[in-house]
Amino acid sequence: MALVDLGDSPPRVESDNRRPRSDSESITMTSAQEVQILLRFLSQDAKVPLAQAMAKVKDLREDKLITPMEIAKSDLHHLTTLFGDEKLARQVLNAAKRVSKKRLSSDVSTSSAVPSPPAKRAKPSYGIAMDPASYEASLALPELHLDLDVLKEAVVYTNRAPLVLAFAVTLLKYTMPEQPLSSRLSLAQAVCSANSQSKAKYIGLQAGKTAEEEGWGEGQPVITVMGRDIRVMKRWGYEWKGTDSQDDFQSTQGTVTADSEDTQPREVKPTLLRIMTDETIVQDPSEIAQAQQQPALWGVDLEALKRSNGPVAPGDRNNSTTQLPIYKPEPTRAYLLKAFESQSDKTVATNTKKKKLSEQREHNLGLLLVALEHLYGSWAATLSSEDLNKRAWNWYAKVRPEVKQGAAGWGGKGNVPLADILDLRKPTS
Repeated sequence: MALVDLGDSPPRVESDNRRPRSDSESITMTSAQEVQILLRFLSQDAKVPLAQAMAKVKDLREDKLITPMEIAKSDLHHLTTLFGDEKLARQVLNAAKRVSKKRLSSDVSTSSAVPSPPAKRAKPSYGIAMDPASYEASLALPELHLDLDVLKEAVVYTNRAPLVLAFAVTLLKYTMPEQPLSSRLSLAQAVCSANSQSKAKYIGLQAGKTAEEEGWGEGQPVITVMGRDIRVMKRWGYEWKGTDSQDDFQSTQGTVTADSEDTQPREVKPTLLRIMTDETIVQDPSEIAQAQQQPALWGVDLEALKRSNGPVAPGDRNNSTTQLPIYKPEPTRAYLLKAFESQSDKTVATNTKKKKLSEQREHNLGLLLVALEHLYGSWAATLSSEDLNKRAWNWYAKVRPEVKQGAAGWGGKGNVPLADILDLRKPTS
């Protein structure tokens, strides 16, 4: 299956079958909206498997076949060329005609009836219900400014999964600084989930093949985070960049350039910059600015993708295909905020104590993130993004909490002294 790129590409020569939209159909839509409309129609109405639908979005958008009405006015031969399968093309065409006919009938009946009050604007089935800048701000993680002496004395009590999340989220600030926080949280959760699945199989808690092993990720781009390959989806059309993101990028730009020149001669091989896919190989460090134009990413939840095309229980159909199979940042953030306890945490009886406990756990997360910033920051000027990625897992393994072996230790908690993380910093000479 070809690599999926859900975004815009250079225009190609129009075939005779391409048709400009009529005035009545002309709708101003963002790239993200077009992708949503197409995926919803193909997966729900035309019953095309979601993975296959994703692979055809780009071609349909290039041919300006976005809405069911536009697809219905196409012809079978042209759709067969696009889908590579006459049976599937006929299935899509019939679905488009059926949906278009229903909508026309609905429009006629509505126009002849008494005007109804305007409907409330529905929230999108996935994504954002606010402007991107506000959305990113709503996902902010605790930021603390503390002396190293204070950090060295701190100890957090947690299990391994949220510690992996914290390591990955902070790592991505240095290896993929062009990614917004929403993407970093999503990608970190993809890493954590893949690691948990692998561990569950290893200790015998999970049998059978994973969705990845069954090929559900085939066709999606791949990036490597903490040494683990994860499938991603490009968020074309998501314009989130603000002052903070550009400052972060500029702060690492010189470092990456210097690393490339010191460790990798230009004439030997290209520099792999941040997103490890064929389409983002940067041939020269002078092209680093181009990486800033890379789209934001979602981590793809392959198990959700598999479920969306599997058996659907009565009453669950609406939930199975109306949302894209991605790791959403909000649950990941919520998990991080409550995952890091103090050694003194005990059973809580009152609401006041619960509030204080919640605040303490958020504070502990802030302590951990500061320690990780010190760790990654100490090496960022020396190691390339690729090398930093490779070392991150080893650093995590050295400080993760001790738990029982095998299934008995699944979900087990332990102490993580932040001094152990700080000891991994690059030695100062």
